[in-house]
Amino acid sequence: MNAGYTSIVATLYIIGTPIGNLGDISFRAVEILKKVDTVACEDTRRTLKLLSHLGIRTSLLSCRAGNEESAAGKVVALLDAGKDAAYASDAGTPALSDPGAALVRASTAAGHRVIPIPGPSAFASLVSVAGGMDKTVIFEGFLSPKAGRRRSRLRELLTLDTAFVLYESPFRILKLLEDLAELERERYVCVGREMTKIHEEYIRGSAAEICVYFAGKEAQMGEFSVYVSGKKAD
Repeated sequence: MNAGYTSIVATLYIIGTPIGNLGDISFRAVEILKKVDTVACEDTRRTLKLLSHLGIRTSLLSCRAGNEESAAGKVVALLDAGKDAAYASDAGTPALSDPGAALVRASTAAGHRVIPIPGPSAFASLVSVAGGMDKTVIFEGFLSPKAGRRRSRLRELLTLDTAFVLYESPFRILKLLEDLAELERERYVCVGREMTKIHEEYIRGSAAEICVYFAGKEAQMGEFSVYVSGKKAD
């Protein structure tokens, strides 16, 4: 039940978009993108590239972390006018380490339908190939770039006896792996790099082994997702 709503009920679709390979877009997502009046997006340039690939021309509206509250008002105004809209973050499923939550809240508070269009997710993709035997997996996303806060949160996560998934940039991935290896070197880890893209790779082993592997590389390129098991490696 929403606190207040308009007499006109429109629909906001939250769309999962490819994390790399554009062929991963779903048939349903394409149909929705074709029919909505406006596509709100984290980066208009990225979404325009996807829409151009799909042969879709439609109105775009910037809705990123820095302007999500004000952009949400613009989207709600469109919905109030009876126009359906979609939201897409740069890649993957919105609101998972991406903007989208504030837009969902504003739209539902105004009485409009908010419908998920399931699609790619770096989190789900990594868990599916990690080979972890954990019943519970926590999505943590990006840790603090500050070394002290990063290590403090890692210590907390490692005491929970559950698996967790982290995202990291190529500039800090080695520091993260070094921290993991120092805190619990035998913990099982799977690192996904450039998932679904041409140079994708998955490295599995203990935290210490994974750290040695990446330390031996001259430079780290691409986006990283890290699965850390709640159990130590066999």
